[in-house]
Amino acid sequence: MVPFSPAQPVDETWRKSIPAQVFLNHFFAIDFHLQRQDDLFDLRRFPLFQDFAPAVSDEQRKALEKLLLNSWSAEYALRITPVVNDNQYLQSSLHWTFPQAYYSVLFSVRAFLHTMGEPVSNEEIIRRRIGNMVVRGYYPASIGFYASGPLNGYRTMRLPLAKFDIAKPDLTLPSRESAAQIEIAQFLKTSRDRRIKALRQAIQNNPKTALRSAKTGKVLQKFGLDQYKQLGKQIGYTTYFDALSRLRISSTNREIERFVESEIDVRLFHESLVNIVSHINAVHEAYIAKALGIQGYKQLIAKLPSYLQEGFLRERLNKVIEPMLLPEQSELRIAA
Repeated sequence: MVPFSPAQPVDETWRKSIPAQVFLNHFFAIDFHLQRQDDLFDLRRFPLFQDFAPAVSDEQRKALEKLLLNSWSAEYALRITPVVNDNQYLQSSLHWTFPQAYYSVLFSVRAFLHTMGEPVSNEEIIRRRIGNMVVRGYYPASIGFYASGPLNGYRTMRLPLAKFDIAKPDLTLPSRESAAQIEIAQFLKTSRDRRIKALRQAIQNNPKTALRSAKTGKVLQKFGLDQYKQLGKQIGYTTYFDALSRLRISSTNREIERFVESEIDVRLFHESLVNIVSHINAVHEAYIAKALGIQGYKQLIAKLPSYLQEGFLRERLNKVIEPMLLPEQSELRIAA
């Protein structure tokens, strides 16, 4: 695919591909940011991680096994898609790779929360819970970014190189950390826009919840800063989880057709999703293994089907989880 340049004529096919290219750029930017930060092992020096020692009952273990099996099965299915060397097949595979990426992380999050004694399944409650945990510092900086505030007054945190007032993302893939952070900040902004506008519509369409004019008592047709501040507080923080939720939304309506029929680099998109899912799941699994103890965690993996045991999970166990829990056997790496 030829990158877009304002000097080039835009044919109809590429014009229709622009929304899909923007979506790819967002996820590529997150992956780019994760790779540059390379900070998974920073978890070991976090007080929240060091002190993480919830008691896990037998009943919780059984629930964890089911949740992690769902997470790992979805991640496995996501990973094996590009084995087929057929671009048309890869294009069509977006119908299932989008939800696979989202649900793998969703089940991983649920397992993490379950370990903490919070058996939550409602996705909105999970979204808010994860938002609070991101802000509190449960995640390394690579995935700890978030947005807050009212419409047209957002603040993006932990993306120091992103400055909306002097730079905007374009249609080219980011090749510098500053460009990646700008792209991520824009993704947080558009995701927060969608959620705030959807909440406004839901509230105003219900006579019982609609915000009204203090003077006339009529349902407000226009919102000001005060009303948007209320909505901003209601939805909480916008994080990586909101970004991944966009995959689920895109896969459940006609929006997915824009991706299937576009000229974007689907293989690159898939690679970015795999890296992002692996990174986030590794964080959750590190906490879970910390709670279970390394032997308890290994026993859990030993119950899995062999195709899961011996693949990416074995590599993650050997290269990430076990070294993280046995610091005397490996040096602490500090992210640049």
